[in-house]
Amino acid sequence: MADSDSGTQGADDDVPEKSREELRREVEEKYDFENFGPEDMAEMSLEEWEVAFDPDAWITGRDLLDRVEADLKHRIAVREVFAVVERITRDGEPQLVAYSDEGYAIVYPDGSVEGRGTVLRDVKPTVALASMEEYDVPEMPDSDQLPQPHEVPEGSGELGNKLMQAIAVIHILAGIGLLLGWLLVTLRVLGVPENVRNAAALLAIVGGGFLVFGLFVLLLVANARLSDRFRSEEYRNRLRSAGVESGERPDFLPLDENEQDD
Repeated sequence: MADSDSGTQGADDDVPEKSREELRREVEEKYDFENFGPEDMAEMSLEEWEVAFDPDAWITGRDLLDRVEADLKHRIAVREVFAVVERITRDGEPQLVAYSDEGYAIVYPDGSVEGRGTVLRDVKPTVALASMEEYDVPEMPDSDQLPQPHEVPEGSGELGNKLMQAIAVIHILAGIGLLLGWLLVTLRVLGVPENVRNAAALLAIVGGGFLVFGLFVLLLVANARLSDRFRSEEYRNRLRSAGVESGERPDFLPLDENEQDD
């Protein structure tokens, strides 16, 4: 009887474990952990979080900070994240700080994170992924992640803009030529057969269409250039506000002057 009870109890113990494995498989199928983001974190239930991130297998300490730093700097280099990343020592403890012009995040060796703004939103999933051994952290970029403000170009796609300008000029010249031809035929400056003179109105219609199209394309190019310049200047201002040019940290960072970089 005792053996029967023991066997029944052993079978019951296997049920939760099987359910946990099934839930883990469902979580792996449901979420793409290579592109895991804040939206995925918000969607996860507590049970899904527990099976996806096993506390016994978490990476912590300096190894975690190294992995988070490499991942963040890679994402900054490919323009997925806007932030400055620094290693600091505070109260004798190594930490990682990431900040922008409007927010910050401080990562502790145990994996906890504090901060505010979009930087905190970007750093949290990075810490969660970097703490997993299964996650392959990208290589640390060699160069600086964010450019200096003076290195930001005025705009992009200059070749495309010049090509569009050339197309617009060709249409405008063709339109002017057709309209001039229509005017010369209508005023009988050019001696042409009567049937050609009767069809001269087509020259005006086609020429007007070419002229309007060319002016429209020029307007699009001008608007695109102005937008590029505005975005470039806005990006430079963000870089300056984040201290990229001056090397000074924003005032809202809760860091003291005596806290040094690692």
